[in-house]
Amino acid sequence: MGGKRGRTQRKHFRNSRENVWKKNRSDNPSSDNSSSELFAAQNLAFEEYYKEQGIVPQEEWDVYMEMLRKSLPAAFRINSSGQFFKDIRSQLENDFMKSLEAEVPDGELEAIRPLPWYPQNLGWHSNFSRMQLRKNQTLERFHEFLKQENEIGNITRQEAVSMVPPLFLDVHPHHFVLDMCAAPGSKTFQLLEIIHQSTEPGFLPDGMVIANDVDIQRCNLLIHQTKRMCSANLIVTNHEAQYFPRCHSNKNCLDISETESFEDPMISQLLFDSVLCDVPCSGDGTLRKAPDLWRKWNAGMGNALHRLQVQIAMRGIRLLKVRGRMVYSTCSMNPVENEAVVAEILRRCGGSVELLDVSSELPQLIRRPGLKKWKVRDKGIWLASYKDVPRYRRVAIVPSMFPSGSSSDTGNASSDGLQEDTGSLEDLDMGNSPSSGKRLKNGSNIDCEEGFGQLENFVIPTVVSDDEVSSLPLERCMRILPHDQNTGAFFIAVFHKLSPLPATLENQGQFASGKMELPKKLADELIEDTNESEINPSEDGGHHQYSEVTSDADLRGKQSEEGALEPDSNGIHQEKEPEESDIYGDGETSLESSINVKRKIQIQGKWRGVDPVVFFRDDTIISSIKAFYGVNESFPLDGHLVTRNPDPHHVKRIYYISKPVQDVLKLNFQAGQHLKITSIGLKTFERQTSREGTSTECAFRISSEALPLLLPYITKQILCASLVDFKHLLQYKSIRFADFVDAEFGEKASKLKLGCCIFVLRKGVGPSDPIQVDASTIAIGCWKGNSNISVLVTAIDCKELLQRLPVQSGNEKDYLSLEVDVTRPTDDDLDVNQEPGTIEQVPIG
Repeated sequence: MGGKRGRTQRKHFRNSRENVWKKNRSDNPSSDNSSSELFAAQNLAFEEYYKEQGIVPQEEWDVYMEMLRKSLPAAFRINSSGQFFKDIRSQLENDFMKSLEAEVPDGELEAIRPLPWYPQNLGWHSNFSRMQLRKNQTLERFHEFLKQENEIGNITRQEAVSMVPPLFLDVHPHHFVLDMCAAPGSKTFQLLEIIHQSTEPGFLPDGMVIANDVDIQRCNLLIHQTKRMCSANLIVTNHEAQYFPRCHSNKNCLDISETESFEDPMISQLLFDSVLCDVPCSGDGTLRKAPDLWRKWNAGMGNALHRLQVQIAMRGIRLLKVRGRMVYSTCSMNPVENEAVVAEILRRCGGSVELLDVSSELPQLIRRPGLKKWKVRDKGIWLASYKDVPRYRRVAIVPSMFPSGSSSDTGNASSDGLQEDTGSLEDLDMGNSPSSGKRLKNGSNIDCEEGFGQLENFVIPTVVSDDEVSSLPLERCMRILPHDQNTGAFFIAVFHKLSPLPATLENQGQFASGKMELPKKLADELIEDTNESEINPSEDGGHHQYSEVTSDADLRGKQSEEGALEPDSNGIHQEKEPEESDIYGDGETSLESSINVKRKIQIQGKWRGVDPVVFFRDDTIISSIKAFYGVNESFPLDGHLVTRNPDPHHVKRIYYISKPVQDVLKLNFQAGQHLKITSIGLKTFERQTSREGTSTECAFRISSEALPLLLPYITKQILCASLVDFKHLLQYKSIRFADFVDAEFGEKASKLKLGCCIFVLRKGVGPSDPIQVDASTIAIGCWKGNSNISVLVTAIDCKELLQRLPVQSGNEKDYLSLEVDVTRPTDDDLDVNQEPGTIEQVPIG
């Protein structure tokens, strides 16, 4: 019922109605004939709370509240590692900025503009809301541009403030990066861009990213989001962030079958140069894009999440290398979720960790300093100090929520030690687990102020003690407020690890790395038997595990409007994917992993219901791939190929992993497979199952995601095509050998072996010019049949390439007037039965 109400509210918001919503009829069935009761976009408890906390000066309060009630403008980011990112940036600067000027009312800012603080003009802000982009016919071309480029992966639609945390991580291409709460994946995508920046075609960076999320369905969303990046330097895991394992090499747990033929990994334990700790939060910084939060908000939401946030942040610090950097961030304005967590981390870590002053970084980003004093609101009462907390509330309200972090009663909950960090079994499960038990009606955790909303009769604030003021340098934190640069709200703190943590703190975290026995409840959850005969998604995000991805239809159903923030199954607000970026399959979702299909429960080490990750060592298949495509020996295949099927005779997909990912995977085997891996590496080869595929010399075709990586090393089954023939292939999808404009090219194509082949757009004038691969090289995967050549590229990707070709060839005047035929070929036009979703675009470079 709550979800239905939320959709109704968003519908009213999208339809340009006044920022109000209608109460669900089912809430009052006796009032069918009465007028609908309307709730304004306000919450008296919210206003009282933040006025008292003083997050903005009194003279700015009206402007601040006015901005919060306005819809959030759209924002997006250009993928800096994409082949056409310069063309897209030029199109925005020289085309859309000018053509959209007429759509902006006089006196307002530009229709679209680059975010002044984002490097290289790659982040963009639009003064049109999402709703305006969808409904205004004059904005249709710009809207279609955003949808197309987002789907392909050239841009990512992302809230502006959400782009900020990765920029403060100071990531370099050789860094090991952990994104602890990664779904839906926009920040992970951003981190991968930085890792791959300046990487030449055919080479991989020395760093990697591990993206983790607690919810398996959100992991699937994360996989689809990052799949557009085409990276062999990514691992996606499914763990509770506060228990993310730190793998240690352990010869007693060695899986000889997986590591016997390889050297020991270059790393002996899993630590990270950079950690992004974007924790679950109450989400009141997203009121502009999720107006139903006005009704749901109460101060108890932040209180209930505080301990979980501390636990996740402390786990991130433990996983951080000395001299590494961790960014802690939330989309909440609540100091209990922000400064209080930062202060507790500094107290626990002592001199091992410092809070960095990054005020000189991104100088054009307007930010406010962190607070040094705040109060805690509980059950309608203001609490200035922990000694003011009634004894019966000291389980819910803990010392670390207050500026001093101290307790006047040492017999009660302490802000130090294992009790606060691990707590009782009930405290261990603070809502980040799908199995969290007690919930309130609004989906929040226990101890929330149930029903304390805008209609509540307020308790007069009572302050027993003097206000506490923190002695820690919390002014180095950053709070981004909506009325400063027309954005959402965000909180960011940057930590630098100076030395190893004290031994007592390290010991407290050992249970998560497998060195100490887990509490029975957690151990049972980790190895829970999912003895299900069918793989069916759980509506409440329960323990059911799936293979690598769920069906595309399911994922499309899970995505609501762009950037909307909704409570997940645990009552925790996290980002959701854009509505426009409907997910289209790429062949990865097969009959094996589709829902409602019976299959044997897979086991990955101790993780039941998860497809295993195994090194692919079938020398016969590897040799046939090398021979068929003429793969140069300088390209390492041995030890870099993995599959998700332990039976080599039934492998459908082979993934390529980079050297750092290989090291982590080998370490994971040596540690006893502590990592629960849902996705790894880059899909590189796919078994050909068409009617002619079984008769080819090589049973595997090259996946288009891997073509940029493999292209410099391929010496066979590859031809250069003239611009006109390349265009014709993209337009008509299938061309007979005799119908190519370049007869010599058609003759060469007919002599290729039956199967997968690669066509490269010719740069030189002569047909015999050698193939030279660089960042500007454009290539597509094709299928050579008995009588024709058919492309393995989707219709929308054909359209994108056709639009970019005139720019690449210097005919920019043809760019906007180009007519594109995007009709899919019929079965009669093809010599190959492509599986659904296997026709894809090739982003080179």
